[in-house]
Amino acid sequence: MRQALVFSDSHGKNDGMLEVIRRYPEVQAIFHLGDSERGLERIEEAVSCPLYAVRGNCDFMSDLPPELVVDFAGHRLAMCHGHRYLNYGSIDAMKYWALEQEADIVMFGHTHIPYLEQGYELTVLNPGSISRPRQDNRIPTFTLMELGKDGQFHFNMCEYHPM
Repeated sequence: MRQALVFSDSHGKNDGMLEVIRRYPEVQAIFHLGDSERGLERIEEAVSCPLYAVRGNCDFMSDLPPELVVDFAGHRLAMCHGHRYLNYGSIDAMKYWALEQEADIVMFGHTHIPYLEQGYELTVLNPGSISRPRQDNRIPTFTLMELGKDGQFHFNMCEYHPM
């Protein structure tokens, strides 16, 4: 089964991410949607799969790209932090950008609140924040994407509870 982990807004606190990665040793990719701030090198050293990451509004002096489009497991994933769309436009502007990229999944962060919208043409995903959640229960979150036998991704919105 093809699996990937999706994180965002770790803000330099990477221990939770590393623990989650150890829990899922079979993943084929890791996606980080910005505001890592530092420490992604530690994550890259800890995994044998590709790590795809974009720059967020708090990633000062980063050479990460602001947007990235990745082909993974037969799907086209558009990645951005989201601040440029959410602060100066809307989620609709981000959806439009993703469709221009011929993506069927768009992933973003910035809000620190988990979000999943599955439409006919496009799935919109925000895994929330692994270190600084803002939703009502304030539990850190991430997403496990699993490719089903139907060829479609299934999104498990997961809470992170330290062991």
